[in-house]
Amino acid sequence: MPVNAAQKTAINEVVNALTGATSRRTKRRLADMFLDLVDRDSWPEYYEVIPQPRCINGVKANLSQNKYKNALDAFQDLNLVFLNALYYNQEGSQIAKDAATLKGILENEWRARSVLPPPPPSPATSAPQDAQPKKEPKERAAATPAPVRSHSSAKLQPAPAAPPRAHVNATPSTSSQVKEVVKQKSPERSASPDMDVDIGGTPEPELTGHDAARDGESEEIVRQLEKSLPRWEGFDDVGWAEDITPDRMLEIVVTLSKYRDEHGNKLAASLEAVPEETSIPELSFTSPLSLQLIESRARMKYYETSQAFDKEMAQLFLKARRWYEIGTEPYGNVVALQRFYQALTSPNPPAAPYVSNTKFAALPAGPGTATSLSAPPPEGMTGPALTTIRLSLRDKKLLDEVHYKGWTIRIADWLHLSNPDDPSRPIVGHVFKCFVSEEPQRKGQLGVSVCWYFRPEQTLHPADRQFFENEVFKSSHFADHPLEDILEKVACQFTVRHARGRPRPPFWYPGWPLYVCDSRYNDRERAFVKIKNWNSCIPEEFRKKAEFMPIYPFERAVMPRRVPSPFLTNPKLKAPGAIIDAVPGEKEKEKAESEKPDSGSGRSKRPKRAAVTKAEDQRAAAKAGVPYVPPIPLSSTSTQQPALAPYMQVAAPREDRSIVAAAGGLAALGSSAIMEELPAETARHFDRDPETNEVLWFGAPPVDIVHTPPPQYSLKYLAFLARKRKAALQGDQAHPMDVDGEAPAPKRRKMPPTATETLEALLKEHGLWN
Repeated sequence: MPVNAAQKTAINEVVNALTGATSRRTKRRLADMFLDLVDRDSWPEYYEVIPQPRCINGVKANLSQNKYKNALDAFQDLNLVFLNALYYNQEGSQIAKDAATLKGILENEWRARSVLPPPPPSPATSAPQDAQPKKEPKERAAATPAPVRSHSSAKLQPAPAAPPRAHVNATPSTSSQVKEVVKQKSPERSASPDMDVDIGGTPEPELTGHDAARDGESEEIVRQLEKSLPRWEGFDDVGWAEDITPDRMLEIVVTLSKYRDEHGNKLAASLEAVPEETSIPELSFTSPLSLQLIESRARMKYYETSQAFDKEMAQLFLKARRWYEIGTEPYGNVVALQRFYQALTSPNPPAAPYVSNTKFAALPAGPGTATSLSAPPPEGMTGPALTTIRLSLRDKKLLDEVHYKGWTIRIADWLHLSNPDDPSRPIVGHVFKCFVSEEPQRKGQLGVSVCWYFRPEQTLHPADRQFFENEVFKSSHFADHPLEDILEKVACQFTVRHARGRPRPPFWYPGWPLYVCDSRYNDRERAFVKIKNWNSCIPEEFRKKAEFMPIYPFERAVMPRRVPSPFLTNPKLKAPGAIIDAVPGEKEKEKAESEKPDSGSGRSKRPKRAAVTKAEDQRAAAKAGVPYVPPIPLSSTSTQQPALAPYMQVAAPREDRSIVAAAGGLAALGSSAIMEELPAETARHFDRDPETNEVLWFGAPPVDIVHTPPPQYSLKYLAFLARKRKAALQGDQAHPMDVDGEAPAPKRRKMPPTATETLEALLKEHGLWN
């Protein structure tokens, strides 16, 4: 039956009773926390735990718009507001108490109005309590609530102490039902007390502050955790080469040892320089191994099967990759030789003379050079168009997994792939599809469709930009690679997860390359965009699954180190990226953003300094010996940047508050300037910038002004709290920190009567008192 006018009036009266309810002592409005929905950007995990979020203002809006067909629908929505809060927050917390109080008021006020149908005896079917059992008190005690901030008071009330692992540093929002947080698992996920599998974006304050500084203690936390993790057991017995005769084995080894690239360099020299006996702890084998040893065994026809030979060659390349550092020339020689070996053992091996302009990689270009088939190339780029902006499923038969050289590759795995531009920097790819090709020229060929992630040296960025160590950037480039391009499996974590712990097997093992991702990179606009929704970056099949890269957690958050641009640390670096000037129009856009009124986030935007001028950037780049790339020119009829894709926005330029910028830049300092980094043991004692994690410095002493002292508790209030705690210990009160409770009146100790009082009592007893 539709809601009639009388029922609508009665429901509004119930809502007014809820919004007008206050605490007995402080007169604080209890419903302030429940008026609006929880901020999705600040608390994305709330929407993963709570399937049907509701708020009081939403119910009022639906009621005014006549969206309710039944009065009980309005009751269930109101009831769900408080059920969600009781489920998500810790028992005994202030917001849980307020929710319980308002829930009782709702039921009483609803039953007091005869025009409304009686409320149902059980919660709404969409309540989260029906989707997942409530945690027992012991389990809930393991989580630590964040500080509680009341809308009516600026004081922070202390939260109960608990183990530090589950602590969440919450940033207050203008309307939030989440003020004390208990980490709950989504109903779709398996309940594991130490598994953190939330995929959504996480508020930035969880990654900043003094606890996130990378110091000696942080290094020890990382080292101890990685030391205790399970070790990789080695290659599986899948995907190995077949039908390689003993003569062919010897021919392959001799070809590798004699091969020279187009510059005449003998690549096998880097492989031969690796000691035959090494003590690399992350390897799954300890037996001596070298190219000469394998050649000797091939001459003696030691290998009984193709798999035995192929596996030992894979172990040799793995050993050499762990011996050298990624990005060095010897590492690149090893990777190029590995790709050459995989070409020789493929179903269609190349014929002599062995020459390749792409280092035998299947694609002609890599990140920073290749362009998209779906869009015109950025201005100034002339690389081949071979990638797409979305997955192509044409002429492909999709597979659940593929096998190659002992690796089992599935959707959502991370890989190192052969980079035709620079073998020392393999392509970091995220697998979105596994397939067997049905194209006529590639009929039956197995491959993977991956999303490319760019390294810092493959991007165009300003000189003052800093990067996380081992940071990569998600791009909009998707490419198909044959299995021969696969070098090894790696792992990549989004920043929030990387600061919390390390991936569990089989996603990562100690010794495997591990990357961190914080932003997207738009190579057309030369812009970095911080990723707010991590779900959009992983394959659709894994966006709501618990098994996607769970972690072993740290004792506390540990941020990765920050490093300067690779073009500043290595002026001789040759890579597709470069140092560029700020894009024209950035200053105007920044000024417009700073003049916008606050959107209600509770935080004011700080003005940012303008980027350095073009002339300064040119001088700085020339002094450092790095390439300089001019900004993207704009059309004469437009003062704005070209429009981006719907999901991207140009990142606003960051304020450069370093001492170098304050001194006028590198050009003003000249060659006599000497810069040294503060030791970690010294820097840990000083406050840090929340944006750059750098030590704060000041060019002058503080201004001599009188500061208003912070509010302090009065002695009367402290005595009141002491009485409450004492009463709680004696069992007269349920909770010593019940802010809305009233302390019992202190009991006076009975004193003995005086002599006058005793005499008066005797006279009255004998009737002698007048």
